Amino acid sequence: MVEAVQDAGVVVTGAGGGIGAALARRFAAEGARVVVNDLDAARAEEVAASIPGAVAVPGDASGVVERGRAALGGTIDVYCANAGVGFQDPVAGDGLDESTWARSWDVNVMAHVRAAEALLPGWLARGNGRFVSTVSAAGLLTMIGSPSYTVTKHGALAFAEWLSLTYRHRGVAVHAICPQGVRTDMLAATGSAGELVLGPTALAPEAVADALFDAIAEERFLVLPHPEVAGYAVTRATTPDRWLTGMNRVQQTWEATR
Repeated sequence: MVEAVQDAGVVVTGAGGGIGAALARRFAAEGARVVVNDLDAARAEEVAASIPGAVAVPGDASGVVERGRAALGGTIDVYCANAGVGFQDPVAGDGLDESTWARSWDVNVMAHVRAAEALLPGWLARGNGRFVSTVSAAGLLTMIGSPSYTVTKHGALAFAEWLSLTYRHRGVAVHAICPQGVRTDMLAATGSAGELVLGPTALAPEAVADALFDAIAEERFLVLPHPEVAGYAVTRATTPDRWLTGMNRVQQTWEATR
């Protein structure tokens, strides 16, 4: 058991399946009181019903903080900003769809910002709180075929880093989960690009929850369910042209299969 989450009030967004459902179940197994949030009310209710003591609070993740507080008796101790969207979207010069970018920005970045804005006053006043951001390895690296996902996941990681460096001395712990492929509906939605890049090493959602709890036990910011991502990030940072050339080869391989 991880002492830091026992009897904690936890909200998990996007918890109607995949990583979110796995996080909700793991927090409950560790002794936390859990709110299951998802835009799909039926899925939120189904997951909550499978977790002893959990409460479903369906709806848009951007507006869940106040309702989550009420469901938990007034206090959220841990907030998992897990809800996210991903698209195979065209790039500039190939039929730019601004609505896709707007949706990605709103869900993948601004929902995190809004949640933090609502949570921080209480956390800072009492000197503790925990913010878990489900980012993606795309936030450290990049993802072919989805510029809006790549760019907004970089934004999500940057915001999580900013929260951590700004408030860690005031008791706010932040964790950024950056997996590669995970066997979820979102992976299936990435189509052939996701299958090429992410499919071969895709993990079960429960493995992501395990990696998060290792990080909580160690009070570690970066959560890498795929440890090899650390090496890729070093290559990207230290030899960017080598990295870009290698990723361009992956892009060409994908284009040849389309």
